[in-house]
Amino acid sequence: MSALTSPITRRCMRDHIRDTLLKRILEGAYPSGERLIELNLAHEFQVSQTPIREALRELEAMGMVTSERYCGTHVRSINTEEIAESYALRAILEERAAQLATPCPDELLADLRQTIDNMRTSATARDIASYTQQAAHFHRRIVEQSGNRLFLQTWDNLQTISRIHFMAQWLIDCLPQYVDAHETIYHALKDKDGHTAGQLLRRMFEQLIAELKTAEDPSLKNS
Repeated sequence: MSALTSPITRRCMRDHIRDTLLKRILEGAYPSGERLIELNLAHEFQVSQTPIREALRELEAMGMVTSERYCGTHVRSINTEEIAESYALRAILEERAAQLATPCPDELLADLRQTIDNMRTSATARDIASYTQQAAHFHRRIVEQSGNRLFLQTWDNLQTISRIHFMAQWLIDCLPQYVDAHETIYHALKDKDGHTAGQLLRRMFEQLIAELKTAEDPSLKNS
């Protein structure tokens, strides 16, 4: 088997295609409802349809696209009710995760500190894609540190990245305020106060849910 067709090479190509398509979706290059045609993508990336199909399957698992027989694969529309429900679950999950995560090791605290700095830079530059990735990393690291594998599996299954991106787009002018909220959570974790960190996380999610439910922008209506 040649290097060009080895499982490792194919997996790397699949990951590259997945990440490229994800970036396009998050940045709005592929709007909601856009059809992603395997053959066209295969021509663009100069690969067979197999890694394209694998990448699209992973994007579907992330909640970014939907695939239906005879209808093809389309960029998934945002459902605000689902977002509110997922944030309600994250409020409970991450509150407990923060309690279990303390005391945090120095390596984690340094990572969270750098992540917040990156979030602030992204918020100032109004770079939604970068802010989304950094915010997701911050929260996932706390859940990961809890040591509860079911927590982490549940968190990963909530299509968190796409929902953070949607909220960041909508609240773009308020992103510095949410960076400050993450800063407060970080300091509670640094002080080994998981109880307070958990309360702050829950409060942040409850605020996001309240903002979502009171929105009157037509683009926020249920799909």
